[in-house]
Amino acid sequence: MHKSTFIRVLFLAVCMATGLAFMASTASAQIAVGISVRVAPPEIPVYVQPPCPTEGYMWTPGYWSYANDDYYWVPGVWVAPPSVGLLWTPGYWGFAGGFYGFHAGYWGPHIGFYGGVNYGFGYGGVGFVGGEWRGGHFAYNTAVVNVNTEVIHNTYVNRSVVSAGVGSRASFNGAGGVTATASASERAAANEPHVQPTSEQMTHEHSASMDKSNFASANHGRPANPAMSRVGERADNQQRRIGNGVESGKMNAGETAHVEKQEEHINKQVKSDREANGGKLTPGEKKQVNKEQNKTSKEIHKDKSGRN
Repeated sequence: MHKSTFIRVLFLAVCMATGLAFMASTASAQIAVGISVRVAPPEIPVYVQPPCPTEGYMWTPGYWSYANDDYYWVPGVWVAPPSVGLLWTPGYWGFAGGFYGFHAGYWGPHIGFYGGVNYGFGYGGVGFVGGEWRGGHFAYNTAVVNVNTEVIHNTYVNRSVVSAGVGSRASFNGAGGVTATASASERAAANEPHVQPTSEQMTHEHSASMDKSNFASANHGRPANPAMSRVGERADNQQRRIGNGVESGKMNAGETAHVEKQEEHINKQVKSDREANGGKLTPGEKKQVNKEQNKTSKEIHKDKSGRN
């Protein structure tokens, strides 16, 4: 997918370390030195949320990023917040001046403006209703997020926040997308001290950019691996090994294409199994996926070692 790409300074805010912030009253007023493109990002895909793997982890919804003249999907994932009491405000694309610009997400004491985009799982466009901090511990609203209550006990149920309909799946704010503006509380949240995405989140985004199946030109807006339980899941590590093999010259184009195809097959299988089992994999399914990953891992090792 070839498109003209322009790097534009949307608004430079030197505030992460100093606590200096700014007012965000429209889609184009937000923290950013961002990439702007002429073509709109795909819609937010519908997918099943994997269960929270560890108490205290928080859900960060999947989103479309951009590289190599193409949008690519960064899977939704559970991550550890940088400190107690912080909440995640997702990033979003905003349309202004003929360009789609990305406004980066951040951690803060309250949820700020994220374009009105419906990311699901508690992020319906305004605020977050999937849980809240209670006395230094995060409590999960199981009416909205997928939590195994046999493992994690700090939960509650509030069905009043559940929307009757799916609503818009548009992934950007502006003409043709979501036409929301920041509320007074969201503008106030923008003025609070913010914390940048963690190194774990940045690693996650980079890994997503290494998987060809995440790019819109390959998946047509339907990523095969839209979400994962935690950063560094085996499929993620597998993809990184493929990328490293290519960069070092130890895997040729044919070998790369072969293992990429196997990875895509495994991702589709996991997605299908999770959808059939409420976001979970049965012990038998986990065993089968692990067996296939072992096979792919051996082939990556064989391809890389055979070209030394």
